[in-house]
Amino acid sequence: MIVPYIAVMIKMVTAGSHAAPVRGRPREFDMEEALDGAIRVFRERGYHASSIGDLTDAMGLASGSIYKAFKDKRDIFLAAFDRYTLLRTAQMQQVAGAAKSARERLRDLFAFYLESSRGVEGRRGCLVVGSAVELAIFDREVAARVGASLANNEALLAGLVREGHLDSSVPRGVDPEETARVMVYLTQGMRVVGKAGRAPPDPSITIEIAMKLLT
Repeated sequence: MIVPYIAVMIKMVTAGSHAAPVRGRPREFDMEEALDGAIRVFRERGYHASSIGDLTDAMGLASGSIYKAFKDKRDIFLAAFDRYTLLRTAQMQQVAGAAKSARERLRDLFAFYLESSRGVEGRRGCLVVGSAVELAIFDREVAARVGASLANNEALLAGLVREGHLDSSVPRGVDPEETARVMVYLTQGMRVVGKAGRAPPDPSITIEIAMKLLT
């Protein structure tokens, strides 16, 4: 089964990924562990509904330590966003780097997104999608980060379509850029639906329909 395989891989990559150290900040605590706590809060509650109290509890820090390491809540959010996208990129690259045909790797990426949209993980939501909805219109720096994350995903998918042309697993008539763009629409939509608790009951059917983009 594809989905259980992806679920195990998500846990493995998250456990093994490390963000770059934050320079010039006190390291009396584990920055990555603290930011992982902040990520959970922002994903579940959104930016505006997350209080400093929520963050101190989740990050395991006193408010004094928070303000020594970060200027304010927005500074925490930006650091958490950067770590979140770093981890997600590592997960996607591991799925995309498997020793399989490009078509099979694209299928695995759809399964990866579906698994991320189900259950507790799905209800927590995607920090990129949440930020796009809640903050990107009003905050140019957040908008730039959201845009860069989506562009990276699109480039990865387009690259796999091109690899599929070369290994003959994807027909050459499938346009890499346009197809990748639609795939981003689809995968990000999965995260929105997952946040609402309406992930598809049978992932295999959704994956088969999505794969028709490559015919």
